[in-house]
Amino acid sequence: MTPFALVTHAVRAKEIIAVAARCGFGELLDQLELPAGFWQRFIPRPTHRLPAYERIRAGLEELGPAFIKAGQMLSMRPDALPPALIIELRKLRSHVAPLPFSEMRPVLEASLGRPPAEVFAAFDETPAASASLAQVYFARLHDGREVAVKIQRPGLRRIVESDLALLSFFAGQLHTRIAALQPYDLPAVVAEVSAGVLRELDFNHEARNQRFFNATNPTPQHVFAPEVVEELSGECVLVMQRIVGRPVDACGLEPAAARELARAGATSLFHQVLVAGFFHADPHAGNVLVAADGRLCFLDWGLAGHLTRRLRLALADLFLAAVDQDAERIVQIAAELGSPGGRADLRAMERDVTLALREDFNRAINQVNLGRAMLKLLFIFGRNGISVTSDYSLMAKAVLSIEEVATSLDPHFDLKRSARPVLVALQKERHGPRAVLRDTRAMLRSTFGSLRDLPGEIHRIVRRLEHDELTIKFQHQGLDDLDTALKTSANRIALGFIAGSLLIGSSLIVAAKGGAGNALSTTGYVLAAMLAAYVGYGIFREGR
Repeated sequence: MTPFALVTHAVRAKEIIAVAARCGFGELLDQLELPAGFWQRFIPRPTHRLPAYERIRAGLEELGPAFIKAGQMLSMRPDALPPALIIELRKLRSHVAPLPFSEMRPVLEASLGRPPAEVFAAFDETPAASASLAQVYFARLHDGREVAVKIQRPGLRRIVESDLALLSFFAGQLHTRIAALQPYDLPAVVAEVSAGVLRELDFNHEARNQRFFNATNPTPQHVFAPEVVEELSGECVLVMQRIVGRPVDACGLEPAAARELARAGATSLFHQVLVAGFFHADPHAGNVLVAADGRLCFLDWGLAGHLTRRLRLALADLFLAAVDQDAERIVQIAAELGSPGGRADLRAMERDVTLALREDFNRAINQVNLGRAMLKLLFIFGRNGISVTSDYSLMAKAVLSIEEVATSLDPHFDLKRSARPVLVALQKERHGPRAVLRDTRAMLRSTFGSLRDLPGEIHRIVRRLEHDELTIKFQHQGLDDLDTALKTSANRIALGFIAGSLLIGSSLIVAAKGGAGNALSTTGYVLAAMLAAYVGYGIFREGR
């Protein structure tokens, strides 16, 4: 989007600029490609100054659904943003006034393909919850099942796409014009965030995530997700089991029961991350309920993380290295796992990792915050050009969230104790007899496959040799500058020889005439001087 394209979204662009100015970011606006004095004419400078990260959060909340979701997505990028900003963005909550049901009904009818009365025996038109993307209603089906109906706000996709386009423009301008922000690569971060926000607008993803979790959950007696009514759900409407429960921070359980529930929730998340490789990416207190039967219910599965077996095993090694305060091992794992964008200073990384572990994962002083430590570690990796998978960022936020939920249930919660059984199970998967047998079988299959193909490959090479069709290509890289330098040097040497020859020849003519000069010797001296001056100017101009 060019600056002139702002005219297409002029009203919304003005709102965004106004909020940015009120939040005290006028100095950033001054550096954008905007008409001179554009924003100063209609926006007063702020009269109070909160910390910068708090002002960012307040501005995002004021700008509405797209920016709130973008901020929540940004909170899952600890590799790209400072940990303090990540913590602030995690506080983002949408305080959106509910729309009347008359405006939501067309969305519901279009998704169902029939009037709601044909589907629901009862439908409470007063929303039970109102968020930035959707509103939730309670209803009862004709078969007696109590359900929650999540309906997307009308026209939301168009609004979100427009806001994301403006956000992308401003990110590009900030990246281009402010050198201090360039290491964060804001355009790439915003592009990834935009894709995540648009993905959340399709409730089919959320429905599939809930069904998959319930199908693979090994402890349904402790944790679960609401059952989805598949035949009534679609892109803009999600119908699921209604959960009657209480927030985790006000559940009123006995200490022993709360302690057991905290352990079960943390163990479940570690199982999701390290064993299943599929996990809830945002299990904060607002997305976890204590059901009436005492189980934990994970809500809002719009965003989930996925880890391959290799990533899960590396993550387990990372956890164990953090417990052992082994900074060197952590840096080694990151270097092996990531894709370095340049030569990272591993010794400096070890120092930064050691400081991060001492601050947030120090059992000697009873300071154990694994989630915060992981956020800092991922930021250290990203700052040093080591890019790890974005699902690790989701994992760090999920661990931080479940730590907070478990601590609200049990102030003396020990995350390591909850992780231990999962780590033991993972080690069995990794080093047990079945794992050895599986790895041996895979190695033999690969080896025999290569041996089976070897005769055919050798035969093809021999046939090409017989027909003179085998060619070998050599490509020199990095020699262009050397070739240019050699040519330049050769030309200068040749000109120097010519100038020297002219000078010597002219001098011999003068000596032969007994010191008297003539036109020929004078011409030789002039040409030699001109060639020498040309060569000297070229050397001086190039500094060598």
